[in-house]
Amino acid sequence: MSTHLADYDYSLPRELIAQHPLPRREDSRMMVLHRDEQKIEHARFVDLKKFLGDGGPNRTGGYLLVLNNSRVLPARHFSDDGKFEFLLVEKIAPCRWKALVKPSRKFGKGAATFIQGARAEAREIFTDGSWEVVMSDDIDLQRGGAMPLPPYIKRSAVIDRRYRAEDETRYQTVFAKYEGSLAAPTAGLHFTPQILGTLPHVFITLHVGTATFRPVKVEDITQHQMHPERFSISPDAAEAIAKAKRIVAVGTTTVRVLESVQRSFGKIQAAEGETNIFIYPPFQFRVVDVLLTNFHLPRSTLLMLVSAFAGREFILRAYEEAVRAPYRFFSYGDCMLIL
Repeated sequence: MSTHLADYDYSLPRELIAQHPLPRREDSRMMVLHRDEQKIEHARFVDLKKFLGDGGPNRTGGYLLVLNNSRVLPARHFSDDGKFEFLLVEKIAPCRWKALVKPSRKFGKGAATFIQGARAEAREIFTDGSWEVVMSDDIDLQRGGAMPLPPYIKRSAVIDRRYRAEDETRYQTVFAKYEGSLAAPTAGLHFTPQILGTLPHVFITLHVGTATFRPVKVEDITQHQMHPERFSISPDAAEAIAKAKRIVAVGTTTVRVLESVQRSFGKIQAAEGETNIFIYPPFQFRVVDVLLTNFHLPRSTLLMLVSAFAGREFILRAYEEAVRAPYRFFSYGDCMLIL
């Protein structure tokens, strides 16, 4: 184990960062990590059922997939003059929003611009780097905008407009239901209704906020603080999870909910609340047996989570192999199954 930020770094050629989704969701490649044998295998996402074995939570060796059904808010807006990009994080009060602004250095206290014809003024900066933005009109800015694509998806303005309709569909899981996320639970993006229909599964909800993608800025990772994110588990889902012999978490958000609830109550049960759990080595997993996830950014809390699950050295070796293979990285990229 290591708590040094520099030990969760790796080299990634920029051309391996997927800028667009594949034509079909299910065509992603899937790297399979066998933890016991420390073996790496190359497969396709459509092979998922083959690697999981005998399905059904009540069968011998049976498994249950747990997926996050949060829906991404189209909360990304541009100022009317195109000079600023806003990600509306939270409505604080009528006409008042908490927002991430780019470029932030040019949007200081008292600065103003216009969004959809309404005046937007910067009032105060919060400790997490976001701004309090006061609007002249009380318009709903968490809907009607563009999908909040991560900053490593870099497109020209012309290309971005061309693919905006595609992003509205493809940067959303096919099972997304409850609105509230500022980023997609990307491990779920590979599923189609047909594939999901062949696998025993339940849904939980975690609304992805800034905690998931905030960079770690301290060399001692134990000093990093996660911002809380809202979650819920229904009574039916909790009962199914508690009965299952093997839990397959689809995505790191699902892992964080399950492990957080287990630690709070000593078991999986119906619950609603917030979690700021930060998972890094040598975390002991009490619920999750198998993890399906995408490839994650260097030095990120998500890379630390998968390092806790599979071992840091094994994960970094797998990422080196993924670069050589080569796999497509990050939100619109390929996936990894850790057994």
